[in-house]
Amino acid sequence: KIFQAVVSCIGADGTIYIIPKSSETALNKLMAEIQNTFKGLGLLIPYCWKKGEACVVRGSDTVWYRAKIVEVSGSTLQVQYIDHGYIESIPQCHLYPTTFYTSIPPFCIPCQLYKTLPIGNFWQQDAVDYLQELLKNEEVEIHVEEIPDNPWGKLSISLYFGGMSLSSFMAYQKYCVAGDCQDIQKLGIFEGDVLPSYLLQPLPVPGETFPVTVTHLVSPKEVYICLDSSGNLTDRCDTERAASHDSEGLDKALKWCNKIVKTLPHLTNFSKELPCLAEYVDGLWYRAKVLSITQLVPVQILVQFVDYGTYLVAPTSRLRHIPCHLLKYPVQAVRVLLAGFKPASDDRNVERIPYSPEWSLKALWTMVDCVEGKRLSASVLTVSPEVTISLYGDDKNLVHLKLLEMGLAELDE
Repeated sequence: KIFQAVVSCIGADGTIYIIPKSSETALNKLMAEIQNTFKGLGLLIPYCWKKGEACVVRGSDTVWYRAKIVEVSGSTLQVQYIDHGYIESIPQCHLYPTTFYTSIPPFCIPCQLYKTLPIGNFWQQDAVDYLQELLKNEEVEIHVEEIPDNPWGKLSISLYFGGMSLSSFMAYQKYCVAGDCQDIQKLGIFEGDVLPSYLLQPLPVPGETFPVTVTHLVSPKEVYICLDSSGNLTDRCDTERAASHDSEGLDKALKWCNKIVKTLPHLTNFSKELPCLAEYVDGLWYRAKVLSITQLVPVQILVQFVDYGTYLVAPTSRLRHIPCHLLKYPVQAVRVLLAGFKPASDDRNVERIPYSPEWSLKALWTMVDCVEGKRLSASVLTVSPEVTISLYGDDKNLVHLKLLEMGLAELDE
């Protein structure tokens, strides 16, 4: 069985406690009922607690939780929150014995990684801390491999985060030995003569109008667009729905990559078009490709962020290998030419775009104002030799009309 779950905590012995997403509504309903039943403080009169006894615990967040007694030692009790998994030492005044809700099974499931042997036969403290930092409160994909013989035993699972196997990742980090490491190669080490490459984004058929956003302008006529993933899915064509699904999957995978990026090796191969991860000025890592070496001492590399179209000159410290599973998502940004206009022959503005001097800077900034933050739509005219589109503003008029009005461009039949 395969299902989505949230990791509630990692036990001291490396047990992974998960709450299935399908159980969240029922758990929230139970929690609300417990809050209405128990109010105020815990039991203030003396009480003889027994190991394994059911109770409710008032947590540090003043919320009541179902729990059971794990160990009795004087005035402090060790309890386990049965719906979340974690164990805590609690003063007796924050507990209340109860037989309420004992017929409802715990919502969290204790799990162990299938065919995964920790180094030294038990999970070391640094490995447990790393698992906790990586997984706590995160949504993951669970593949059930073996059901325990004992109903209170641990479920044997394969766990995937952002498309990556946790067993393979922990083995790559030398925390364990994984029996099934078929995807250990997916962790960003590329060897051999065949260089990886990105998939291209399919576009809707020519003549069909579809929502887009402009992510980068090279000139008023050359821009990068992304298919707009917002809006009503039922109104969109198959290409747009697929693009929306890809975009959501990519966002999740990149979020996970940012959590583990320091474990990925730095880039040492700077072949043109080589996929990589690059750190942008916001401190986050995005998919990119190598374009050229711009400086040798110190080494500076020109890269392009493939999901936006933007460029960056970066030192090697801001470039890392890209995990292989990130290559399955098509590039989100598509380079296109806008049809219907060309640079004005009588544009007397002196300031020009250095790499495209036929256009004035004023024309570029005017086009930026026309497209930035706007709900745009496009229609493909040609796909060869280059993708050419008509681009419309939120008023359904062609975006370049403003440039024509200002004398910064002229019609191009």
